[in-house]
Amino acid sequence: MSPAHLDRDFDYLVPPEFDDIAQPGVRVRIRFAGRLVDGYLLRRLAHTEHTGKMVKLERVVSAERVLTPEILDLATAVAHRYAGTRADVLRLAVPPRHARTENGGTAKKGAPDPSVPVGDPGSHEQRQESGDHEASPHTLDGSSVENVPGAPEPWDRYVHGRAFLAALGQGKGVRAAWQALPGEDWARRLAELAATVVGAGRSAILLVPDQRDLDRVLAECALLLGDSAVGLAAGLGPAARYRRWLAVLRGSARVVVGTRAAVFAPAADLGLIAVWDDGDDTYAEPRAPYPHAREVAMLRAHESGAAFVAAGFARTAEVQAVVDSGWAHDLVADRSVLRKHTPRISAPGDSDLALERDPIARAVRIPGIAFAAARSALKEGAPVLVQVPRRGYVPALACTKCRTPARCRHCNGPLALPETRGGRNDPNVAHSPSCRWCGIVEAGFRCPVCASRALRAVVIGAQRTAEELGRAFPDVPIRGSSGGALLDTVEPGPQVVVATVGAEPTVRGGYGVALLLDSWALLGRADLRAGEDALRRWMSAAALVRAHGQVIVMAEPSIPTVQALVRWDPVGHARAEVDSRAEVGFPPAVRLVAIDGSTEAIAELLSTAALPDHVEVLGPVPLPPFARTPFAGDSPVEVERMILRVDRREGAALSKALITAQAIRSTHRTDAPLRVQIDPVDIG
Repeated sequence: MSPAHLDRDFDYLVPPEFDDIAQPGVRVRIRFAGRLVDGYLLRRLAHTEHTGKMVKLERVVSAERVLTPEILDLATAVAHRYAGTRADVLRLAVPPRHARTENGGTAKKGAPDPSVPVGDPGSHEQRQESGDHEASPHTLDGSSVENVPGAPEPWDRYVHGRAFLAALGQGKGVRAAWQALPGEDWARRLAELAATVVGAGRSAILLVPDQRDLDRVLAECALLLGDSAVGLAAGLGPAARYRRWLAVLRGSARVVVGTRAAVFAPAADLGLIAVWDDGDDTYAEPRAPYPHAREVAMLRAHESGAAFVAAGFARTAEVQAVVDSGWAHDLVADRSVLRKHTPRISAPGDSDLALERDPIARAVRIPGIAFAAARSALKEGAPVLVQVPRRGYVPALACTKCRTPARCRHCNGPLALPETRGGRNDPNVAHSPSCRWCGIVEAGFRCPVCASRALRAVVIGAQRTAEELGRAFPDVPIRGSSGGALLDTVEPGPQVVVATVGAEPTVRGGYGVALLLDSWALLGRADLRAGEDALRRWMSAAALVRAHGQVIVMAEPSIPTVQALVRWDPVGHARAEVDSRAEVGFPPAVRLVAIDGSTEAIAELLSTAALPDHVEVLGPVPLPPFARTPFAGDSPVEVERMILRVDRREGAALSKALITAQAIRSTHRTDAPLRVQIDPVDIG
């Protein structure tokens, strides 16, 4: 983290030899406190209020104006929102300079982009083979983007969909929460929105959670927009990333498809910023000041007047809150249209008749009705999707007698039953559990609570599930998709695909049946967003099923989250989440601040903070086990967490107070690390 007390502008003299290239936005080298450091030239002034001796710029690193006024204003707003410093935000917003790439410029038009790997859906070679490399940016499925009455028919399925597209084409800063229909080609729809904005002479930023979604959306954008769309992701090398970023800065790329950092892309005359699946935890930045890409996108849209779209099959409470406030509006399909596109969704034992037919339907992991649905789909030649929460074989164990989680005696890590080297476990051979953290085998387990030696599986992993289904369907191919063995797509045909959450591959024509297993593993997490996240993951899997298919979720039918899935009602579930959180004082109804550090560091910060009158101080409590410590390495210091809670209307005042307090603490030059997170995704 940058020193908080130095988060201000400093005046320097510009030597005559740098007068032409020392323009606002360029990188410079300056002497500060006796050291040469990097910085940005913010503005040129004829006079200064500084009364002391003026120091000259050492040199201008490059004439490239990498920090645009809009991004500087955005960085300032984000720093104020998250009680951070502009230097930390700019470290996220502007990539490190790659001199050779900058001096050589972007790739020549018509030449393959070295930053795109061979075989990537957005590569120049594939676009050339498909004949779409010369596609006009004003074309959508053969019709003019500027001609709104000829808008793509799929948008007519949504209430006010045509009017929304017309407003985009007219350059209006409309804001919407779009709930995609099940089976929707959402990547194509996002590309159409971007093409509409580009047709109006403006640029667009499309944010997606991961590389797989990026490739999919970028391929659709390439078909509609040709070479004017680029992808930005952390997985690119320094040269490739900087080359694409420069293309956006210089205006040759009008559409940016990227992960969370792309929200800061220097797109000129921004007309649209869209976020797909904003509930994904990858949008939360793990580096100071820990901003969330959705919140940054809304800040940028508000400041720039650009249109904003929060899209997905499910909806988060945060998006619903801005809809309730009137800042954004619903873009959803009518219930009659929704029923035509939604597969039949049910939970075992959801009626007295169903329980009478199968009394143990709610007790077994895969009930008879699920096996019958899978057999029927396979018989018709349709693939079957099986979603499981965890990969591995038996990734979690507990005491059979008292159900206490089994832990390692050496490091207190969770015990698991590992997979054998051959990839399959012989059910007739006993295997000793081992620790998932330190790897030590625990051959003589004894429960510390009841002294029992018997263990039971808490969660069945994807590997074990595939084995069981392989025995149930011996003549059917069983495919797995999880972790490093991720499948993007599978070919149509009778097969069973066992996938962990988020790793479900697509199939042309859709799955015939989807079985959502071990729902309690998602719903039972001690997390504020457990229900919201479970519904999001279930809907993402159910959306891959054809309209006349079937989805069976192995869960208690009376749970509100399960009912929301059965009715396909993400908006109603989000409204209920907002209301329930407001009742107990959780975000987005309030502004929540988590302060992590030693007891002394937290006390020092709060002693200098002029907190708002109505702030509620909670804690301190031990740091949650899933949270990273603010220390760079191992430290014997015990880390605690203090929670500050205040009404959202006083959120800006709380952030300002914490900024001031951190600046005061920074002047003390204390070496005790401290972390301040505003509205963290994981509260604990």
